[in-house]
Amino acid sequence: MTNNTAALLEHFGQIMGPSRVLVKPEDTVSYQQDWRGRYKGEALAVLMPGSTQEVIALVRACADNQISIVPQGGNTGLTGGAVAGADRPSVLLNLSRMNRIREIDIANNSLTAEAGCILANVRESADAQDRQFPMLLGSVGSCEIGGLVSTNAGGTGVLRYGNMRELVLGLEVVLPDGRLWNGLRALRKDNSGYDLKQLFIGAEGTLGVVTAAVLKLFPRLTVFATAMMAVTDVQQAVHLLRFMQDQVGNRIEAFEILSREQIQIVLEHGHGLQSPMTIDAPFYILMEIADSGEQWEAGAELERTLQAAFERELILDAAVATDLAKAERIWALRHTISESNKRAGFTVSNDTSVPVSRLPHFIPMVTDRINQLVPGATVCHAGHIGDGNIHVIAVLSRLVYSTPEQCETAAAKVNLIVHESSVELGGSISAEHGIGKMHVQRLEHFKPEIDLEMMRSVKYAFDPQGLMNPGKVLRAT
Repeated sequence: MTNNTAALLEHFGQIMGPSRVLVKPEDTVSYQQDWRGRYKGEALAVLMPGSTQEVIALVRACADNQISIVPQGGNTGLTGGAVAGADRPSVLLNLSRMNRIREIDIANNSLTAEAGCILANVRESADAQDRQFPMLLGSVGSCEIGGLVSTNAGGTGVLRYGNMRELVLGLEVVLPDGRLWNGLRALRKDNSGYDLKQLFIGAEGTLGVVTAAVLKLFPRLTVFATAMMAVTDVQQAVHLLRFMQDQVGNRIEAFEILSREQIQIVLEHGHGLQSPMTIDAPFYILMEIADSGEQWEAGAELERTLQAAFERELILDAAVATDLAKAERIWALRHTISESNKRAGFTVSNDTSVPVSRLPHFIPMVTDRINQLVPGATVCHAGHIGDGNIHVIAVLSRLVYSTPEQCETAAAKVNLIVHESSVELGGSISAEHGIGKMHVQRLEHFKPEIDLEMMRSVKYAFDPQGLMNPGKVLRAT
């Protein structure tokens, strides 16, 4: 450690208190790598600010000393976006201590939360006021609002509510030079120039540090009905979705597809999880319909639509949850996928999207290509069929791929197959996980040059020194 570094760390301690500057390996190890252990960083320190003013002071100090900043929340990402690189001195700015709900405005259906608020706690706070915040994903108990904003997270509710971009009304952001942009407006209509908050949503911390957000709330749902349905293929699943939308409209809260292979891995590695159905069909749909109107009989509506779907030969079999506990067991099959796959082998999880109409071609195409070119891979599918974002997952056997080098070589093959296939069908290489560190070169390959040129211009306008999360989204310069 140089004298300059020691003095800077001491200055950080003066801003927050010395105990909030973590430098010992035993204290920083969990922050210096992603949750899968795939990416490891070499930050000078992990900084734990407790307020926006502390973030401002830390960012200013870093800018003055040419130290890069890697914003970090719950560190649940899948593309290495919250891990420090080794090419320049940097600090990890972990916002988990900034976990206050600043305001809940019931009349305006909005909630202002700091970046470190855990999603589950935000949902509980809304629920206590007879409201709901509809964002829901498997890491609900650990992911944080700042990370959800910065990656434009999706989850199971996108079909009905949209992704994070549609759920954010306003933001508070510390800019790379330490200035504060207070965009915490709770307006649904504001046409007074550029919508600046949208630049930070999905920017993965490369343009500034999100410290708080105003989120949209919705009436709390009071009636639910959940079913698990077996289908023969993706084409039938797409037809089933359209039929269900015709029958119940916007009351479809979630409509997820899981392949047989994926459910089998969850049942084997999900710590005792069970399926309400025999797993012998190629694909399964998990669907929930819900509403806030207590007079609506969700269970009866679901039974009626399922019967009509049987008559039209849109489903092979179905199981209906008769109570909340059974519904939660059905959804546990979906929400424990990441953990189960990690236990099963080295996981390569893709996050592409294609138009919904092209999913029936996309899924078998990528499955066949991976099976042909990557021996020892179990190909699984899970995701949000209603918005065209189905995660293509290859679980690599550790008996076949025993070294990190072998795993990374196979992962590169899988990613290239999936990305080429999605772009071939008019899709995107990332739907909700982001680019992070993993896909920077792939973005350069598939993104039109004019798009990259505009993105670089935005980056330079906000961060001319290139200090904010370098090497993520765009190549570090």
